[in-house]
Amino acid sequence: MKLNVGIVGLPNVGKSTIFNALTETAKAGVANYPFCTIDPNVGIVDLPDARLEKLAQIERSKRIVPATIEFVDIAGLVKGASKGEGLGNQFLSNIRNVSAIAHVVRCFEDSDVVHVEGSVNPVRDAEIIETELILADLQTVEKRLDKVIKPAKTGNKEAKFEVQVLEKAKKILEDLKPLRSFTDQFEEEEIDYMRKTIFPLTLKPVMYVANIDEEYLPEGEDNEYVKAIKEKAEKENAPVVVLCGKVEQELIEIPKEERGELLEAYGLSEPGLNKMIRTGFRLLDLITYFTAGEKEARAWTIKRGTKAPQAAGEIHSDFERGFIAAEVINYEDLIKAGSLQKAKEQGLLRIEGKDYIVQDGDVIHFRFNV
Repeated sequence: MKLNVGIVGLPNVGKSTIFNALTETAKAGVANYPFCTIDPNVGIVDLPDARLEKLAQIERSKRIVPATIEFVDIAGLVKGASKGEGLGNQFLSNIRNVSAIAHVVRCFEDSDVVHVEGSVNPVRDAEIIETELILADLQTVEKRLDKVIKPAKTGNKEAKFEVQVLEKAKKILEDLKPLRSFTDQFEEEEIDYMRKTIFPLTLKPVMYVANIDEEYLPEGEDNEYVKAIKEKAEKENAPVVVLCGKVEQELIEIPKEERGELLEAYGLSEPGLNKMIRTGFRLLDLITYFTAGEKEARAWTIKRGTKAPQAAGEIHSDFERGFIAAEVINYEDLIKAGSLQKAKEQGLLRIEGKDYIVQDGDVIHFRFNV
């Protein structure tokens, strides 16, 4: 499965506007009616990272290649999606294929934009979608249980293990609670089983994206809707990104050199989408390491906990197969030294072996022999 973030929400909350701004395209249709988006739109987005720019400067790199993250714009869900309402089965299937969820909630009033539920209430909206995902998971668990109960009773060890996990999951889902809030009740192998066998929707990490009016920028402090969704998110230990989809759309429609002035007018230090991209990266448990030289400065994406040979394999399979060692320096130490050459002269580069776990911000040169 690709590591990507699915953008979900009720119809007319600003999902497609935000997706278009993210990808600086008009791939996702934007209109004032439900199900404007039916087939999911996919966009590859650069990860904003000032470290890479600085690294390129000190190494005088001719080219900069940032890390990327994939976002998927999924059509708006409605109440009853788990029973097939509003093309629900198709939409739930699209969510099943993403690794994390960015849940856009409407925190703005606009009489010209119809709300599918008739009023603005982000907590209610979030709960509608969450309930549909829970009910869909419950159906999946019950179907799987029907298949494995009989062999479990005959003593099949694998089936007995499955029944044990599924019954635990079923109890949580029957209480209309998402599985991600109860991971402490499962062993690591049980969670791994669920992810690989039944692909639970409610086990996916979630962030909330509060779409506000421009008058509440930069952080929506006085917006009661934002306060309400933050309170819900805090109980779930989920991050909240506050942005104005309308302003984000305006930003991409003007030349890059003029965007700073617009950001300043709204009290913003950067586009809100930058925060959304970085939060999505963290939700996927990804980190970046860097390679740098005269030819290019590049950020490489790996899962947290990846060891040096596998990190090298992201560059080329030969690097992993013939891995000898990694010359590593922390980004901050490199910046203080002023260049890779000066860092070498000062003895700041470390030689790490096959068991080294790569850290976010490592600048690495791999030694290999094939």
